[in-house]
Amino acid sequence: MTEQTNRQRRSADAITAPLRYTVFRRIWLASLLSNLGLLIQGVGAAWAMTQMAASADKVALVQTALMLPIMLISMPAGAIADMYDRRVVTLVALMIALTGASALTILAGLKLIAPESLLAFCFVVGSGNALFGPAWQSSVSEQVPPDALPSAVALNGISYNIARSFGPAVGGVIVAAAGAVAAFACNAILYLPLLVVLLLWRRTTEPSRLPREKLNRAMVSGFRYITNSPPIKIVLLRTLVMGLIGGAIMALMPLVARDLLHGGAQTYGIMLGAFGMGAVVGALNIHELRKRMSGEAAIRACTLSMAFAMAALALSTEPVLTAAALVLAGAVWMAAVALFNIGVQLSAPRWVAGRSLAAFQASISGGIAIGAWGWGHLTDYAGVEVALLTAAGLMLVSPLLGIWLTMPRVGARNEDAEVLADPEVKLSLTGRSGPLVVEIEYRVSQENARAFHNVMQDVQLSRQRNGAYGWSIARDIADPELWTERYHCPTWFDYLRQRNRSTQSERALHQQAIDFHVGPEPVRIRRMLERPFGSVRWKEETPDRASAEVLPVVATAAGSTISR
Repeated sequence: MTEQTNRQRRSADAITAPLRYTVFRRIWLASLLSNLGLLIQGVGAAWAMTQMAASADKVALVQTALMLPIMLISMPAGAIADMYDRRVVTLVALMIALTGASALTILAGLKLIAPESLLAFCFVVGSGNALFGPAWQSSVSEQVPPDALPSAVALNGISYNIARSFGPAVGGVIVAAAGAVAAFACNAILYLPLLVVLLLWRRTTEPSRLPREKLNRAMVSGFRYITNSPPIKIVLLRTLVMGLIGGAIMALMPLVARDLLHGGAQTYGIMLGAFGMGAVVGALNIHELRKRMSGEAAIRACTLSMAFAMAALALSTEPVLTAAALVLAGAVWMAAVALFNIGVQLSAPRWVAGRSLAAFQASISGGIAIGAWGWGHLTDYAGVEVALLTAAGLMLVSPLLGIWLTMPRVGARNEDAEVLADPEVKLSLTGRSGPLVVEIEYRVSQENARAFHNVMQDVQLSRQRNGAYGWSIARDIADPELWTERYHCPTWFDYLRQRNRSTQSERALHQQAIDFHVGPEPVRIRRMLERPFGSVRWKEETPDRASAEVLPVVATAAGSTISR
């Protein structure tokens, strides 16, 4: 049995395992074509800008225009991905990107394009990609089983980087032969297969009996979850730093091809292809890297290798040496980004997966966008070589962040726990009733007081990231064994959501706190309506409107559930 289990695990870990699932395979192949088109357009846009503007900052702004929307709208995009059908969201996002690509093609064909309009339409395409990303990435867990998820994440990275291996070179040939307008047209056409595949996908959903959150509340819920999840915060901060520094390569690549190698659009495409080939190599070795090294050690190795590659890129004037440096840079860049991505995907529960991935996208894309602007200005002031050597130096010292922000250990995905029955309710409530105040009384022996308090600090983070606020823990001064946990939820619906958002590990944590309880009576739970406006009729003859809106509940004994 053990050998069979090991074989199954090795099979699931294989990088090609997710391709056995039809839906994932179709979407993956179509996304490969879409990525190819996007990168062809990127070559056309960057090279068109070098022909229209001489300043390095405007050339670098092409990368900013494509990446900045991901930073600006990623959190709303993530909330939308969690609130609505992810298939529909991806279709709408693709239509936005297709509209921007088509308009860019038409204006370029009519020779009406200018630097400002080029940046504007790149921003529209980037906005469509920003909306698409969280819904697409969070839907991967619906296309493959949990044990194949890390391989599926790596494969999605490979899809982009296979395209990057050939797309820029193809884009360089297309731009050299037919101009930038042909590159823009290719991108518009290559969006179509992905649109068709997503239209054919029959996604199965399990509808919630609770109404969806409003967009602003959903964004707040996502932000609250991330800020109360130390592992995700660490990954996002490290991702941001990687994007700020490492983005110098992509932002300055057209200038490397033009000024250091004295080449044209085809040289630029070949150099981007070398970076993409390295990225494919890096993605193919993610499994081995995770198996042989801890997350922190792997990130340190990647950043040190990236620093060496950036220094070689700055000092080289030979295309072969530059291409070799870019292969190394692409491999370690892809490995680092994939490790960050896997860390976020496996740390976030399903209900907030889109928002967590949106925050990841905002970190990497925001870092690249802001970094591109900064590296462009530094290049105008000091030259390409100095900018790249400065980036290499910063990348060399970036592993020191691991002293304070050590990468967390990542295991299997933390699965959602089973749904709890609703608590007993005798007061008529609507979904808007609130705030709800929850008090949980524990009786803990005095010799276990410190250990119990330490566990409750983790319980605090669990409650808060799932929707609670105003959390506190208090100890009775007249009865030192009596502890009271107290927290609020904004409304009755928010409480019901918070109650069932816990993952299996969080339920285990709550049980660990319960296990400290001693005495013949169970842990006592009180649920109270604070400031019950609308729940009391001001006059006896006033109709009780809440009675028609009260949410049906399954009555259970108060305090019988261990979670809250």
